[in-house]
Amino acid sequence: MKNVNELKAIHEKMKDFIALRTPEGKAEPGYRHVLVCGGTGCHSSGCDAILKALRASITAHGLDEKTTVIVSGCHGLCALGPLIIVYPDAVFYELVEVDDIEEIVTSHLMNDEPVLRKVYHEAIIDGKMVPYRETDFFKYQHKISLRNCGVIDPECIEEYIGRDGYMALAKSLTEMKPADVIEELKASGLRGRGGGGFSTGMKWSFAAAVESDKKYVCCNADEGDPGAFMDRSILEGDPHAVIEAMAIAGYAIGADEGYVYVRAEYPIAVNRFEIALNEARQHGLLGADIFGTGFNFDIHVRLGAGAFVCGEETALLASIEGKRGEPRPRPPFPAVKGLFGQPTVLNNVETFATIPQIILHGAAWYGTMGTEKSKGTKVFALGGKIKNVGLVEVPMGATLRDVVEKVGGGIPNGKTFKAAQTGGPSGGCIPASLIDTPIDFDNLLAIGSMMGSGGMIIMDEDSCMIDIAKYFLDFTVEESCGKCSPCRIGTMRMLEILERITNGQGVPSDIEELVDLGNHIKATALCGLGNTAPNPILSTIRYFRHEYEEHINDKKCAAGVCKALLEFVINDKCKGCTLCKRKCPTDAITGEVKELHVIHQEKCVKCGICYDICKFAAIDKV
Repeated sequence: MKNVNELKAIHEKMKDFIALRTPEGKAEPGYRHVLVCGGTGCHSSGCDAILKALRASITAHGLDEKTTVIVSGCHGLCALGPLIIVYPDAVFYELVEVDDIEEIVTSHLMNDEPVLRKVYHEAIIDGKMVPYRETDFFKYQHKISLRNCGVIDPECIEEYIGRDGYMALAKSLTEMKPADVIEELKASGLRGRGGGGFSTGMKWSFAAAVESDKKYVCCNADEGDPGAFMDRSILEGDPHAVIEAMAIAGYAIGADEGYVYVRAEYPIAVNRFEIALNEARQHGLLGADIFGTGFNFDIHVRLGAGAFVCGEETALLASIEGKRGEPRPRPPFPAVKGLFGQPTVLNNVETFATIPQIILHGAAWYGTMGTEKSKGTKVFALGGKIKNVGLVEVPMGATLRDVVEKVGGGIPNGKTFKAAQTGGPSGGCIPASLIDTPIDFDNLLAIGSMMGSGGMIIMDEDSCMIDIAKYFLDFTVEESCGKCSPCRIGTMRMLEILERITNGQGVPSDIEELVDLGNHIKATALCGLGNTAPNPILSTIRYFRHEYEEHINDKKCAAGVCKALLEFVINDKCKGCTLCKRKCPTDAITGEVKELHVIHQEKCVKCGICYDICKFAAIDKV
């Protein structure tokens, strides 16, 4: 674009069109937008077939002129896909099947009668529908990084511009000096959402202060934590926010080139981001002389090969350079000597997605959210034993109880909350006794966990904390690059101890040995992967030491997870139906019809099939 007026013209043209999907939106009678979630979760559950059937039915009934069908990014309720939202009615449909489409079109789109049996179940109260935005999952969230996800078509730059897109870049280039941009970020208190929590404004100021003919802006989209999908969802649902922020960073530090390092396992995110890059170039928002200001900036995409260690900043930069993805000692830090030996700013996707809103609305606005030392909001990927599995964004300082019981909907099947694991393999486990802890960077560190990139795995009473710790440590052992011995050897020794304990071979000294090894690895490992790998073990020993002692001293796993410490026993509720006997793969169960059956432990392989299929609760785990 040659000037800002061209951007404003597109904004004026599109803003009312996009506003139809907001509470303020209005439309002529009968005109609707139908948004089909096109995130990875909904793709995996068949949204392509839903989209095809929807378009065909709309055309067949002559509704094309009154209906716009949009493929959006993630709406957040990932376990309930495929999802459809009809605006301006704001009717949210869950678990949509192809066979439901004709009824939705004929009943809702043609006759203004929503199909209640497919409406989001939390939006149905006493048989009547309430606005989905008033349900707990949505009303307790505050979306900044996710503000456009599920609202716009991520493959249409005009829709992004209609939601104030690229206005922050225009403001930066035409109304602010580079130092002003950096000072605004410093004043906002924004801390990096990739895990470290370092001041974004300070990081940018370090790179800006270095004199160099060449500087770079890099985006870390190498999201490798088990259960984490925050960055993927932003790239799928709002890629232009990241492009705009990277361009702002380029202006602030004096860089003209950027790289996005993204996992090759994210094909939808990669495709949409590349489409967005091409759109930005075609509109003159990337490339030479942006807005006629003389500022040049462009972005390249580099695909990662799935190595978790490449989420560490120096390993990521090495990988972009075509080298083996291994961390290097710091200092020098990337802001001074980064990509190709030049000053480099590196932030993750969520951090970048927040920046345009800070520039547009100001540091004071952003400072009204969050806590004193952790401003703004945080995106979490909720998983595990929780009703509302999906993607959420809450203000910093919200308690774990808020996230679990309000936004998350609580623990399913009447089970009891036991713990939450935050920060992925680098984080720790938070026990139920600390459920009222405000979630921010410093509070999580104080209780032995960390924010990390934002994975949050919820556990109930049926979870074995040693098994959980072993799962995460097994992941980090597999993903260690092997460069330093504390991580390469130390984590393997810890894993061997955990395996002994869960196999019934643990000894009392194992607990202190785990603590000693963990603290030594944290103090001596080369990079963040090794420094934080012991966290799940140390936190579970801190809060669930009794489970370790029970496994070691009593050779029991109260949760019934560790098979070596488990026996299945038939109780007197047995009706003699013979189902367990017939399904047992090792013929370990004997008994006649209508008689009490018996499990012979010497033959039992503890597969649990009998326990799962028994209809009379006649099998106990002891």
